[in-house]
Amino acid sequence: MAEGINTWAGLGLLIAISFLAHEPWRWLGLYLGRHVVVDGELFNWIKAVSTALVSALVIRLILFPPEGLGEMSLAARLTGIVTGIGVFWITGRHVALGVGAGGIALFFAGFITS
Repeated sequence: MAEGINTWAGLGLLIAISFLAHEPWRWLGLYLGRHVVVDGELFNWIKAVSTALVSALVIRLILFPPEGLGEMSLAARLTGIVTGIGVFWITGRHVALGVGAGGIALFFAGFITS
């Protein structure tokens, strides 16, 4: 009997399926996007809409958190987001530092406010 995903064959099958599910879309995006003007109005509009969507999702997570995050107080969640945004701007818009600082602040604020 096969052991399922614990075998090398199962792992290889999982990697192959993942590759076949994602790679064609990446190549199609590369092909269709080769003539996109990154300084154009359409691209600026797309960037603005995507930024607005991500911002809305972050606010939704803060105000209406899922189960695990909902156990933390609103003050802890706000401390994390304010710290993350502050570090992001102070470090010259370095995303990784802002996200890291926000996560660390959320972690410690959760202990303090609980």
